[in-house]
Amino acid sequence: MILTSENILLIGSILLLLSILASKTTGKLGVPALVIFLVMGMLAGSDGIGGIQFDDPNLAQSLGVIALSFILFSGGLETKWESVKPVLWQGVTLSTLGVLLTTVSLGLFITLISDFTLTEGLLIGAIVSSTDAAAVFTILRSKNIGLKGNLRPLLELESGSNDPMAYFLTIGITSLLVDKDASFASLIPLFFQQMIIGALAGFLLGKLMTWTLNKINLDYDGLYPVLTLALVFFTYSITTFFSGNGFLAVYLSAIILGNQNFIHKKSIIRFYDGQAWLMQIVMFITLGLLVFPKQMLPFIGTGLVIALFLMFAARPLAVFLCLLFFKMKNRERLLISWVGLRGAVPIVFATYPLLQGVEKSAMIFNIVFFIVLASVILQGTTIPIVAKWLYLFKPIKFKTRYPLELEMSDNFKNDLFEIEINENSNAIGRQIFQLKFPKTSLIVLINRNDKYITPSGTTTILQGDKLLIMSDKKNSKDEIKEIIFNDNAMGVK
Repeated sequence: MILTSENILLIGSILLLLSILASKTTGKLGVPALVIFLVMGMLAGSDGIGGIQFDDPNLAQSLGVIALSFILFSGGLETKWESVKPVLWQGVTLSTLGVLLTTVSLGLFITLISDFTLTEGLLIGAIVSSTDAAAVFTILRSKNIGLKGNLRPLLELESGSNDPMAYFLTIGITSLLVDKDASFASLIPLFFQQMIIGALAGFLLGKLMTWTLNKINLDYDGLYPVLTLALVFFTYSITTFFSGNGFLAVYLSAIILGNQNFIHKKSIIRFYDGQAWLMQIVMFITLGLLVFPKQMLPFIGTGLVIALFLMFAARPLAVFLCLLFFKMKNRERLLISWVGLRGAVPIVFATYPLLQGVEKSAMIFNIVFFIVLASVILQGTTIPIVAKWLYLFKPIKFKTRYPLELEMSDNFKNDLFEIEINENSNAIGRQIFQLKFPKTSLIVLINRNDKYITPSGTTTILQGDKLLIMSDKKNSKDEIKEIIFNDNAMGVK
């Protein structure tokens, strides 16, 4: 089937619907959603049942850059400085030195086991050196598994910040293969140039985003996400124009913005969360269309050996060396090593040597695709098991979703929290006015058996009720818990 303007919307919508429905089913089985998106694209491609002829790496790369900008910006918006601050240096070390160590060790191994030159082996190592957290946390949520300590924010920080380093290495090593007179020493000033300009642009434009959103005072609320979208693309393009790292700028600007107070913050974060999912699906489907499974078959053996070395040697070596001087248990380092999941980014990066006409670029693309597929299937399906083996998992308690949305600014004095009435509560059977709550606190809503009640002073509290409480004091939560669960606090004898 040839893609035309008449059928592209129909085909695209069908692929999106099938991917979303399939991911819901496979997520419960522990299969990462991104595998389904890739498979959907492969099935719809020229070698699959769809027969769609798509062989345009330039378009795939452009879509990948746009999609990655969305994903990085969404991840940055939801990154809380308070959570990543304790693991900042660990994350930065993993996302820079860790990526470099992975590239070097994997590149040397590839050179030893294949006919790739050292530079070509390092290129493959650079392409697959960054990790993908989106699929990891999808699996953890589907199995109701969290991670103890600061492992979760560390993995989020690493996965969000290591793409710029991998991008730099990929572009730099590709240039060495294209320009035979260039040397590895020439990459050193390029590295500092890209990272310094990218960091400065991200910081300044993040501040500019906050100021613009709060000062522009648009007449239509729906234009605020559109304005933010324009600022995201401007951040990436202007940074790249001045030879900086656009991905780093986008991620840093999102962190700056996300940790500031700005208008419609909650709705904008939700908007970009949805857009990030859409971009992830589109990216994987597109890359699935781009690959030709028949061409990939001859490289399965080489790809499998490289993938296994990456998972069991290169990644653990990089993690242990990077975290050697940080206070951390070995089992935590082991889990971080195993959560080195590869996603769509390496496949996007593999299009750069393809477009530059690098020798063996088609072979490199197919090997990278198989490495990603093997990593996702093997590591992605076993992360919950490994977390349990290492005694680093904990159940996730999901928050109740209430049928009302309250978007409070960061300087809003009131706090909103939930308390569940269990069998140990002395509030059971009592009316709200008998609880002697502080005058500054109010029960806004009661969730009773998934039905919502607007309470009054005479409403009786029952076991299993979930109280949504608003208070204007920081210590009110502990005070109210004392009232609900302590006999003396309510005057019970």
